Amino acid sequence: MADSQAVADELPGLIHIHIEPSHGWVSLRLREIWEYRELLYFLVWRDIKVRYKQTVLGATWAVIQPFMIMIVFSVFFNQLAGVKSDNNIPYPLFTYTALLPWQLFAYALQESSNSLVANQRLITKVYFPRLTIPISAVLAGLVDFCIAFVVLLGMIFYYGYHLTLSVLALPLFLFFAIVTALAVGLWLSALNVQYRDVRYVISFLVQFWMFLTPIAYSSSIVPAWARPLYGLNPMAGVVEGFRWALLGKSSDVGPLLIVSVTVVLALLVGGLMYFRRMEKTFADVI
Repeated sequence: MADSQAVADELPGLIHIHIEPSHGWVSLRLREIWEYRELLYFLVWRDIKVRYKQTVLGATWAVIQPFMIMIVFSVFFNQLAGVKSDNNIPYPLFTYTALLPWQLFAYALQESSNSLVANQRLITKVYFPRLTIPISAVLAGLVDFCIAFVVLLGMIFYYGYHLTLSVLALPLFLFFAIVTALAVGLWLSALNVQYRDVRYVISFLVQFWMFLTPIAYSSSIVPAWARPLYGLNPMAGVVEGFRWALLGKSSDVGPLLIVSVTVVLALLVGGLMYFRRMEKTFADVI
């Protein structure tokens, strides 16, 4: 005790920080994310390296997956089932443009939902804002998106399309896809700590959600009176927004986006509050 007191006397500016569990419905404390931005960077970089470690094709998988799905959709939906695109857009281009934001969303949702359980050793050893873990899992998917986006640009020019000023809105739709994945991922990641069978629900949810999203078909087939209701699926607005921003032709996305933005904001705020509420028990339960 005497030695500790001597050190304290020598360092009068020493600050003691006591970390205690929060009580009740706490504030979101989003400023902590900025204070731990270096940790966030290293978590993102770690996830990217792990994704491509000991792989034969490496980053090529970012192109192979959406490209192969595009071929399957073109054969079965377009050629066999007779599903058409909007405004005579070539069906492969119509589908691939929608698959890019969807692949980003699906990857981000699955990784963020399982991120806390996957990092249980880190969570139980040291304090840091737990929110950085699902955020880093979401951001890591941007690398795959950027690689596959280069192929999309090639397809756009191959089919004789040209980018217009509407492409300036593309970052907004990209941001919306990321926020949607994070909003849902916060709920599922916190629930996954408590109930481990949630991970089985995630795979089913992603597959089911894909067919509810206008990827292989256009949202124009939805009756006008039901379009706002269809907007309860936030990815419907994201996909149609991507087609409008890149191809300049798509069905009216206004009613979809109004409902989708409202739904995502509600999910995000609720997810942040629930995540913070459960955060104090993660180290004990995980």
